[in-house]
Amino acid sequence: MKLRHSILLAIIAVVLTACNFTLAEDVTPPPDYKPPAPAPTMSPLFPAAAPDPASGAALYAENCAPCHGATGMGDGPQAAMLQGQDVTIPALGSAEFAQDKTPAAWYQMVTQGNIKNFMPPFSSLDDQQRWDVVAYAFTLHTTPEQIEKGKSLCGDCAQYFGSQEMMSALSESDLVNLMKNGMGDVPAFGKDFSEDDALAVAAYIRSLTFAQPIPPTVDSATETPVNADSGTPLPEGTSQPGAESTPEPISGGTVSGSIQNQTGTDLPKDVKVTLRGYAHGGDMSTAPEEVVTLEGVLNDDGTFVFADVDVSEGLIFRAEATMDGTTYRSDFAVVEAGMTDVSLSVITVYATTEDLSALKIDSLQMYFDLANAENAQMFAVYNITNSSDKTVVVKVGDAAEIPFIAFPAGAEGLGYEAAQGSAPFMEIDGGFAMPPSETPYGLIAYSSLPNAKEIPISQAALLPIEKITLLLPEGVEVEGDTLIDGGTQSMTESMNFHVYTASGLAKGETLDFTLKGKPQETAVNPDITQNKTLLFGVGGLGVALILAGAFLFWRDRRREEEPDEEEDGDFQDPESLMDAIIALDDLHRAGKIPDEAYQRRRGELKDALKRKA
Repeated sequence: MKLRHSILLAIIAVVLTACNFTLAEDVTPPPDYKPPAPAPTMSPLFPAAAPDPASGAALYAENCAPCHGATGMGDGPQAAMLQGQDVTIPALGSAEFAQDKTPAAWYQMVTQGNIKNFMPPFSSLDDQQRWDVVAYAFTLHTTPEQIEKGKSLCGDCAQYFGSQEMMSALSESDLVNLMKNGMGDVPAFGKDFSEDDALAVAAYIRSLTFAQPIPPTVDSATETPVNADSGTPLPEGTSQPGAESTPEPISGGTVSGSIQNQTGTDLPKDVKVTLRGYAHGGDMSTAPEEVVTLEGVLNDDGTFVFADVDVSEGLIFRAEATMDGTTYRSDFAVVEAGMTDVSLSVITVYATTEDLSALKIDSLQMYFDLANAENAQMFAVYNITNSSDKTVVVKVGDAAEIPFIAFPAGAEGLGYEAAQGSAPFMEIDGGFAMPPSETPYGLIAYSSLPNAKEIPISQAALLPIEKITLLLPEGVEVEGDTLIDGGTQSMTESMNFHVYTASGLAKGETLDFTLKGKPQETAVNPDITQNKTLLFGVGGLGVALILAGAFLFWRDRRREEEPDEEEDGDFQDPESLMDAIIALDDLHRAGKIPDEAYQRRRGELKDALKRKA
């Protein structure tokens, strides 16, 4: 809980490197981020179309596996870093964990993020993609054998569970309770089931809400299939028992691409190019694995071709080449049905330099959280551009300090994270690299200072900074000769910040100011649906991240302070009820609510949810 009451969690929740990823590498620091799509708006808490676990598998591998692990057991490559921040990664693939969770709750988590677990909102995914990811996550704790067993026990039970809206609001534990006790139109058809049998039926029922694979078509002109064992004709519309329903791998395809040389000199002879291909397990409970690893050389004209490659539908390809210690990669390419030739995006390579003056800090947004009586948390969001014609190599050294970012004098608890929407940083030995990019690079530097009635800040500029913005909790003021007081500005319908701005700093200059005052308790509407957009394009990326995180932080803190004051009548829609259930679960896991009171209140909220559904 030492970080729980700090806006630090809100910022890191939006930008944490661990929860976005590329299939081919684990970059530390910072990772390979891809620019997000426009921020999502709140949608009904059930999918418009049946979610597709097959599509969700690729999205899970890209966005979730680095933290949650390939099989959802919380053992992803970035989990150790989070555990160092006293964060436990939820084991989505554990039956004990997943059986009490609803798709609506997980969808909302993917949409909004989870502050206390450093999980960002995935604004890069559209609505259907988020439901697809949730569907895939729900397959991680089941097996084909369990679902087949549930199917054999279900009989005609599926007729009661065809509504996506209803099923999105029910956990597997809820389904077990329904089949054992019945409710409304649902009879107690499973009252004699063992717990394992009931859970198998629940898993099967859940699988029916997912998009089903399209069976292969059969040419009516072909001869009638016969049973391979008996030789007798099979009934019309049936296929050979045990026959493979998936198409045979398509070999003999080609994967091609090219390298654009921007180094200013001729490329070395025989530049090595590596092709990597990834596939997903057929039962959708296995993670993507590298199934193709081929090495070739660049042709004299800058092209490369890999021939006789398996280009089966759904495979994912990426090529990479290393120049001057920096590995450049193409974008991912997914094989679509019928493709035999796959073209990869151009790989552009540049000359390298360690001259940091090629970088420019376009803006610096600073937020101070003074809620903690002992430590004031500071978050500095840097937007950096490399408009040169070279890749800038940044060596971080043994102290893991980024040499162009300075912390205020006396700051402790130093750390960095890549901002969501940043141009992708590239991994190199002993640091990272920043190729030329039209998209800015985003870095967040966070630290803490002793809290006091007056907090002096001296922020140095190690590179020129064009513009500086300070965002302070309402009630806190700043004294500084070069700062312009922008007054209190409303950033959402329910949240205000005191904003100060300053003109740029030259390299080597410092911005000196003093924080004074006490933060006011900003009232927020606990109904998230009243704030339709979670991320706002106000004053640049840093401000948007802070707004999103701050809103969720203040909303959750208000709920912690007033967990029992809401009655069912306060909830106008299912989204509000789901919000309340999630907050209640958080409080129970934190040990703030006795188990008996938690179970009673959760039951009341779920009953209300069913009535409103």
